[in-house]
Amino acid sequence: MTRFLLSRLIGALVVLVIKSFVIFALIGLMPGDPIDLLATANPDATAEDVTKLRQIYGVDQPITHRYVQWVQGVFQGDLGYSRITHRPVAEMVGPALQNTLVLTATAFFISTLLALTLGTLAALHRGRWIERVINLTAFTGISVPGFWLGLLLIYTFAVKWGLVPAGGMPRDEGDYAPWQFFVLPLCTLVLVEIGGLTRYMRSAMLEVLNQDYIRTARAKGLGSVRILWAHALRNAMIPVITIIALGLGHLFSGATLIETIFGWRGMGRLIYESIMGNDYNVALVCLMLTTGLILLANVLADWAYTVLDPRIALEGKVRP
Repeated sequence: MTRFLLSRLIGALVVLVIKSFVIFALIGLMPGDPIDLLATANPDATAEDVTKLRQIYGVDQPITHRYVQWVQGVFQGDLGYSRITHRPVAEMVGPALQNTLVLTATAFFISTLLALTLGTLAALHRGRWIERVINLTAFTGISVPGFWLGLLLIYTFAVKWGLVPAGGMPRDEGDYAPWQFFVLPLCTLVLVEIGGLTRYMRSAMLEVLNQDYIRTARAKGLGSVRILWAHALRNAMIPVITIIALGLGHLFSGATLIETIFGWRGMGRLIYESIMGNDYNVALVCLMLTTGLILLANVLADWAYTVLDPRIALEGKVRP
């Protein structure tokens, strides 16, 4: 298992290096040169000043040279400074990353737990009213766009009923408790993610319940609970693990829109503001951290495969 995970980790690091260069190059090709923006903000800047600034910041160097310098700075703990706020990037990214992890991790665990439970119940009660209600809920979550659902929740629970704030970050003062600022963005992310995973879990569980070894276990007199936990659920989770890992990446991408709607100061909102403001250093670090977290989720999914199915060999094949 150690060799298997090590190979997956090395592969993830290679992908991270390639992605870092691609992201660096794409950000460098974005319209709106940072030196030109500085010159535009200062009407007294001359052409010679612009040339000197390009030499100081290394903008006149080839993209590969600038990338190597940036990587060297990262290993030395220097992530650069924000063009807009003139603060170190690490000071801006740290709190934003913490806020995003709190929101997305909570939404991830709640949506995953609910989806696995609802998908299993739908498979066990196939053709009954329970399955119809769960399928309706799942299809609603799949069909409704996240931004529209967020606006609907704001209008209903914040504007019309006044139960929770419409957005913002938790604070000690005001009419609402700190946890109430967390409710609407969390519910929006959970409702958006729960639909697809519920359907996948239902399909996987139905396929497993029709296998010969499940019928054999029933013929031997094993109880329904033991069959569910020891045989059906364990095998049904193997294909669902991939969907769960992909769902984590979808959560991070969806958080960009949700955080912007609810004014949640996280990575998604910081990425949006940095790209719109041509703040290259902040956007680059945020995108790299997001990519790294998604790759880490895929490595953990590979590890979960080996736990659920020990037959998986070190090369990713199934032993005979």
